[in-house]
Amino acid sequence: MTPSASSLAFVESPVQLLNVLEWAHAEAASAPGGVPLLDAVPSQPSRAAARGPASGGAAAATGTGPAGRSAGASSWLRIVVLPPTDPMSRGQLRRMAGLARDEGYAVVWQEARGGRLAPLKAFAALAKDVRAARRVVVGDPFSRYVQLLLTLVRAEELVVVDDGTATMEFVAQTARGERLVRWHRVGGGGLPGRIRELAYAPVSATARRRFTPAAGTGRRVEVFSSMPVTVHGAMTLRVNEFAWTRARFGPPRLTKGTDLVGTSLVETGVVDPARYLDAVRALTLEHGATRYFAHRRESPEKLRTLSEATGLEIVRPDLPLELIARRGPVGRTIVSFPSTVVHTLPYALTGTGVTVAVCDVDPAWLTGSASPRARSFLAGVTETARDVHRLPAQTASAAG
Repeated sequence: MTPSASSLAFVESPVQLLNVLEWAHAEAASAPGGVPLLDAVPSQPSRAAARGPASGGAAAATGTGPAGRSAGASSWLRIVVLPPTDPMSRGQLRRMAGLARDEGYAVVWQEARGGRLAPLKAFAALAKDVRAARRVVVGDPFSRYVQLLLTLVRAEELVVVDDGTATMEFVAQTARGERLVRWHRVGGGGLPGRIRELAYAPVSATARRRFTPAAGTGRRVEVFSSMPVTVHGAMTLRVNEFAWTRARFGPPRLTKGTDLVGTSLVETGVVDPARYLDAVRALTLEHGATRYFAHRRESPEKLRTLSEATGLEIVRPDLPLELIARRGPVGRTIVSFPSTVVHTLPYALTGTGVTVAVCDVDPAWLTGSASPRARSFLAGVTETARDVHRLPAQTASAAG
């Protein structure tokens, strides 16, 4: 790896990388002498990487990413990409990594999956930089690999950027002092699973303590989020208004139609596939939708079935939807089920005239294996969304 930057970020998904870029933009703009970019003016050259925050501008980092492109001699932030194995996520991550390098940030592609020795090799490769970083930025506090890396962190400042709606559950669980568990996860694995949980317990406990530092320790935790969260203890909150996205892309050209946004609720075992198909068909008829923006985790078989049943054009975005929508063209109305985008798109599309609508999930759509938390969590995602039009679940049922 290249010489240590003052800030080190770990991301495992395209959205996490987008939100690290948003955080870096906000951090640089708030530095003494920093002049924020104009939100209404598209495609301005970035000054964030060249300026950096006051705490990190002097600690220059140089290097090249995996593609061999220069990361910029003045980068105060190094972004470590820990890619998953699925091709769609990896493709989006590579394109987001390209955008990050264009902004002047150092990006390192570190394989930590795909083999028995990969996690250990990655851990060894990253250890020195993790210990040296003065600030660590994480995109997924629930990630076991990120939690393992946190055992090496000496930095006093820790930043948690959005990993979608999971941020809401992260803040709530740490406030209650609970073990960090994803909202849709249910117990399982039998005896081997319980043994793994027991063996991992010390790492998980260390991560919880690191995310909830006691007063007077000098340690700080910042949550950088578009989600409706209430921080606690030593946590501070900075709202992610997608200023970088609005400065870098758009405004979009609007079409007359309605776009639907897909979800991975079926893939995570929360919503029944047949019920989901019925709901999509009903929303298509109700709102005259013509396009369906697929979630990166949706299977080709499921998408083929949706297209055949509804006539929708299936679009597989090559970047996070916030960037795709801001770049355009996009429908004048965007309809989504409870998900991250009902909170992020109103920021990204501010002033464009696009209406974002959210369709409730009827409890009858949930599978028998859905976690007990699923119903209340999904309802909370919908109820707390700002500047969106709310569609009751029975609208979809009635239209089918």
